[in-house]
Amino acid sequence: MKLFGPLYDRVMGWSRHPRAPRYLAALSFAESSFFPVPPDVMLAPMAAARPDQGIRLALITTLFSVLGGLAGYLLGHLAFEAITPWIVQAGHGGELERARDWFGQWGVWVVLVAGFSPVPYKLFTLTAGAMAMPLAPFVLASFLGRGARFFTVALIIAALGPRIEPRLRPYMEWIGWSTVALLAVAVVAYQVQG
Repeated sequence: MKLFGPLYDRVMGWSRHPRAPRYLAALSFAESSFFPVPPDVMLAPMAAARPDQGIRLALITTLFSVLGGLAGYLLGHLAFEAITPWIVQAGHGGELERARDWFGQWGVWVVLVAGFSPVPYKLFTLTAGAMAMPLAPFVLASFLGRGARFFTVALIIAALGPRIEPRLRPYMEWIGWSTVALLAVAVVAYQVQG
Protein backbone atom coordinates (compact mmCIF):
# COMPACT_ATOMS: atom_id res chain seq x y z
CA MET A 1 0.00 0.00 0.00
CA LYS A 2 1.54 3.30 -1.09
CA LEU A 3 0.87 5.85 1.59
CA PHE A 4 4.02 7.80 2.39
CA GLY A 5 5.14 8.66 -1.15
CA PRO A 6 1.92 10.50 -2.07
CA LEU A 7 1.79 12.09 1.39
CA TYR A 8 5.38 13.29 0.97
CA ASP A 9 4.51 14.77 -2.44
CA ARG A 10 1.51 16.56 -0.96
CA VAL A 11 3.52 17.98 1.96
CA MET A 12 6.22 19.20 -0.43
CA GLY A 13 3.49 20.88 -2.50
CA TRP A 14 2.03 22.54 0.59
CA SER A 15 5.48 23.69 1.67
CA ARG A 16 5.79 25.68 -1.57
CA HIS A 17 2.38 27.34 -1.14
CA PRO A 18 2.54 31.15 -0.80
CA ARG A 19 0.72 31.00 2.54
CA ALA A 20 2.85 28.18 3.95
CA PRO A 21 4.76 30.50 6.35
CA ARG A 22 1.42 31.52 7.90
CA TYR A 23 0.45 27.88 8.35
CA LEU A 24 3.86 27.20 9.88
CA ALA A 25 3.35 30.10 12.32
CA ALA A 26 -0.10 28.80 13.31
CA LEU A 27 1.18 25.25 13.81
CA SER A 28 4.16 26.50 15.85
CA PHE A 29 1.88 28.53 18.11
CA ALA A 30 -0.63 25.71 18.57
CA GLU A 31 1.97 23.02 19.28
CA SER A 32 3.47 24.93 22.20
CA SER A 33 0.17 25.22 24.03
CA PHE A 34 -2.27 22.48 22.99
CA PHE A 35 -1.75 20.80 19.58
CA PRO A 36 0.04 17.42 19.37
CA VAL A 37 1.92 17.78 16.05
CA PRO A 38 5.41 19.37 16.26
CA PRO A 39 6.20 22.13 13.74
CA ASP A 40 9.30 20.24 12.54
CA VAL A 41 7.04 18.18 10.25
CA MET A 42 6.23 21.35 8.33
CA LEU A 43 9.47 23.25 8.87
CA ALA A 44 11.70 20.52 7.38
CA PRO A 45 9.92 20.19 4.00
CA MET A 46 9.57 23.96 3.77
CA ALA A 47 13.30 24.42 4.33
CA ALA A 48 13.98 21.74 1.71
CA ALA A 49 11.61 23.40 -0.77
CA ARG A 50 12.90 26.92 -0.03
CA PRO A 51 16.53 26.55 1.08
CA ASP A 52 17.14 30.29 0.70
CA GLN A 53 14.41 30.89 3.31
CA GLY A 54 15.73 28.48 5.98
CA ILE A 55 16.74 31.16 8.50
CA ARG A 56 13.49 33.09 8.02
CA LEU A 57 11.41 29.92 8.45
CA ALA A 58 13.32 28.95 11.61
CA LEU A 59 12.76 32.46 13.00
CA ILE A 60 9.00 32.28 12.28
CA THR A 61 8.83 28.86 13.92
CA THR A 62 10.77 30.02 16.98
CA LEU A 63 8.83 33.26 17.48
CA PHE A 64 5.42 31.66 17.19
CA SER A 65 6.46 28.68 19.29
CA VAL A 66 7.48 31.05 22.09
CA LEU A 67 4.21 32.98 21.72
CA GLY A 68 2.34 29.68 21.92
CA GLY A 69 4.45 28.82 24.95
CA LEU A 70 3.29 32.05 26.59
CA ALA A 71 -0.32 31.03 25.88
CA GLY A 72 0.41 27.64 27.45
CA TYR A 73 2.04 29.38 30.42
CA LEU A 74 -1.05 31.56 30.89
CA LEU A 75 -3.35 28.55 30.55
CA GLY A 76 -1.30 26.65 33.12
CA HIS A 77 -1.27 29.63 35.46
CA LEU A 78 -5.02 30.21 35.27
CA ALA A 79 -6.51 26.75 34.74
CA PHE A 80 -3.97 24.00 35.42
CA GLU A 81 -6.22 22.01 37.76
CA ALA A 82 -9.10 22.18 35.28
CA ILE A 83 -7.05 20.92 32.31
CA THR A 84 -5.00 18.27 34.12
CA PRO A 85 -7.71 15.58 33.66
CA TRP A 86 -7.66 16.18 29.88
CA ILE A 87 -3.87 15.83 29.83
CA VAL A 88 -4.09 12.57 31.74
CA GLN A 89 -6.93 11.31 29.54
CA ALA A 90 -4.82 12.07 26.45
CA GLY A 91 -2.20 9.67 27.82
CA HIS A 92 0.33 12.26 29.01
CA GLY A 93 -0.13 11.88 32.78
CA GLY A 94 3.27 10.24 33.30
CA GLU A 95 5.00 12.83 31.13
CA LEU A 96 3.26 15.60 33.06
CA GLU A 97 4.59 14.20 36.33
CA ARG A 98 8.06 13.94 34.77
CA ALA A 99 7.85 17.61 33.73
CA ARG A 100 6.89 18.58 37.30
CA ASP A 101 9.78 16.56 38.71
CA TRP A 102 12.23 18.11 36.27
CA PHE A 103 11.04 21.60 37.20
CA GLY A 104 11.58 20.75 40.85
CA GLN A 105 15.14 19.57 40.15
CA TRP A 106 16.39 22.01 37.53
CA GLY A 107 14.07 25.03 37.52
CA VAL A 108 14.41 27.28 34.48
CA TRP A 109 17.03 25.03 32.88
CA VAL A 110 14.37 22.44 32.15
CA VAL A 111 12.65 24.86 29.73
CA LEU A 112 15.89 25.20 27.81
CA VAL A 113 16.34 21.43 27.58
CA ALA A 114 12.63 20.87 26.86
CA GLY A 115 13.13 22.20 23.34
CA PHE A 116 14.90 18.93 22.50
CA SER A 117 13.07 16.62 24.92
CA PRO A 118 10.77 13.81 23.74
CA VAL A 119 8.28 15.02 26.36
CA PRO A 120 5.79 17.37 24.60
CA TYR A 121 6.86 21.00 25.05
CA LYS A 122 3.31 22.08 25.88
CA LEU A 123 3.55 20.11 29.14
CA PHE A 124 6.50 22.30 30.14
CA THR A 125 4.72 25.53 29.23
CA LEU A 126 1.60 24.53 31.18
CA THR A 127 3.67 23.37 34.16
CA ALA A 128 5.77 26.55 34.14
CA GLY A 129 2.58 28.60 34.40
CA ALA A 130 1.11 26.36 37.09
CA MET A 131 4.30 26.67 39.14
CA ALA A 132 4.39 30.47 38.59
CA MET A 133 7.88 30.32 37.14
CA PRO A 134 9.27 33.85 36.64
CA LEU A 135 8.19 34.98 33.18
CA ALA A 136 11.42 36.57 31.89
CA PRO A 137 13.60 33.47 32.44
CA PHE A 138 10.82 31.32 30.94
CA VAL A 139 10.72 33.42 27.76
CA LEU A 140 14.52 33.56 27.46
CA ALA A 141 14.91 29.81 27.99
CA SER A 142 12.09 29.16 25.48
CA PHE A 143 13.78 31.33 22.85
CA LEU A 144 17.11 29.61 23.37
CA GLY A 145 15.81 26.04 23.54
CA ARG A 146 13.22 26.25 20.79
CA GLY A 147 15.46 28.44 18.62
CA ALA A 148 18.37 26.01 18.86
CA ARG A 149 16.12 23.16 17.77
CA PHE A 150 14.35 24.92 14.91
CA PHE A 151 17.43 26.66 13.52
CA THR A 152 19.31 23.36 13.58
CA VAL A 153 16.52 21.58 11.69
CA ALA A 154 16.03 24.38 9.17
CA LEU A 155 19.71 24.99 8.45
CA ILE A 156 20.61 21.31 8.07
CA ILE A 157 17.62 20.63 5.83
CA ALA A 158 18.17 23.82 3.83
CA ALA A 159 21.80 22.86 3.26
CA LEU A 160 21.20 19.20 2.44
CA GLY A 161 17.59 19.22 1.25
CA PRO A 162 18.02 20.21 -2.40
CA ARG A 163 20.69 17.51 -2.86
CA ILE A 164 18.95 14.84 -0.80
CA GLU A 165 15.29 15.40 -1.73
CA PRO A 166 15.46 13.77 -5.21
CA ARG A 167 17.35 10.80 -3.73
CA LEU A 168 14.99 10.52 -0.76
CA ARG A 169 11.72 10.35 -2.71
CA PRO A 170 12.19 6.80 -4.12
CA TYR A 171 12.67 5.43 -0.58
CA MET A 172 9.80 7.32 1.06
CA GLU A 173 7.55 4.27 1.48
CA TRP A 174 10.34 2.28 3.10
CA ILE A 175 11.32 5.19 5.37
CA GLY A 176 7.70 5.88 6.33
CA TRP A 177 6.80 2.28 7.19
CA SER A 178 10.12 1.78 9.02
CA THR A 179 9.36 4.84 11.13
CA VAL A 180 5.90 3.48 11.96
CA ALA A 181 7.43 0.12 12.94
CA LEU A 182 10.06 1.79 15.14
CA LEU A 183 7.40 3.93 16.80
CA ALA A 184 5.28 0.83 17.47
CA VAL A 185 8.28 -0.95 19.01
CA ALA A 186 9.03 2.12 21.16
CA VAL A 187 5.42 2.31 22.38
CA VAL A 188 5.37 -1.40 23.25
CA ALA A 189 8.74 -1.12 25.04
CA TYR A 190 7.50 1.94 26.95
CA GLN A 191 4.30 0.11 27.98
CA VAL A 192 6.22 -2.99 29.08
CA GLN A 193 8.75 -0.90 31.02
CA GLY A 194 6.08 1.29 32.65
